[in-house]
Amino acid sequence: MADAVAATGSQKLPRWRRDLWVHVVLMLGAVLMISPFVLEVVTSVKTFAQATHTPPSLVPHPFHWGNYKDVFESLPFGRQLLNTVVMTLARTLGQVLLCSAAGFAFARLQFRGRGLLFGLFLSVLMVPSQLFLLPNYEIMQHLGLLNSISALWLPGIFSAFGTFLMRQFFLQLPRELEEAARIDGANPLQVYWWVMLPLATPALMALAILTAIWSWNDLLWPLIINTDPSKMPVSAGLAALQGGAPHQLSRPDGWLAPSQPADDRAVRDLPAPCPRGHRVHRSQGLATALTP
Repeated sequence: MADAVAATGSQKLPRWRRDLWVHVVLMLGAVLMISPFVLEVVTSVKTFAQATHTPPSLVPHPFHWGNYKDVFESLPFGRQLLNTVVMTLARTLGQVLLCSAAGFAFARLQFRGRGLLFGLFLSVLMVPSQLFLLPNYEIMQHLGLLNSISALWLPGIFSAFGTFLMRQFFLQLPRELEEAARIDGANPLQVYWWVMLPLATPALMALAILTAIWSWNDLLWPLIINTDPSKMPVSAGLAALQGGAPHQLSRPDGWLAPSQPADDRAVRDLPAPCPRGHRVHRSQGLATALTP
């Protein structure tokens, strides 16, 4: 028995060697995670011919720093970044206030048909979000909000998921707190604002984080509702650049200047890139976006 234990102990790796393997595995994971971002940065300073060359080269020669200038001249990225911030903040603030109020009503207030109304409300969660694109578009069109900043965030200030999340959290809070506030003379709105809402901070933070991430990455709705590059968020602006080289788009005739390298001039025979700034007719853009 003692010999077996001694043999097992002798086969056990030293602590420094186990730590070394752990660090090696973690470093490999870190390299795999960072490599796509490094590849994006390196590709951003390549010419069109270098970026599409096979096999791909890791180090561009020469570095084409003018790509950044062409991109910022082609699209109003500063304005689009501001639109993204406004859209994210408005959606997040709207959902925190409206969803918490609706959740409090479904959890604490007694009114006729509350269960049926909440069941119908939950049924919205089973409907794919793409089916709401056309009704929301028509609503924005009737309100005269097409190609506006308000159209980016107005349909997203309320969600069935947020209401369900807040209702479940309010149901977990002690009812004695609400009864004590009622005895002190508080009405339902005061109970919601001064008693329940501060206690729901963890759920509100979770809802705010989920809404902010979803809003920042939203692409389909901004592409449909706004065709003006100055009214788009960053996600839609970046999508409008796909399939076209900015230095090509900046030329009046859409093609490369004679000063470009010979390999780049060879792309003249390629099909025309996508229009700058998603300048597609509104009906065509909506039909294209809704096509699977």
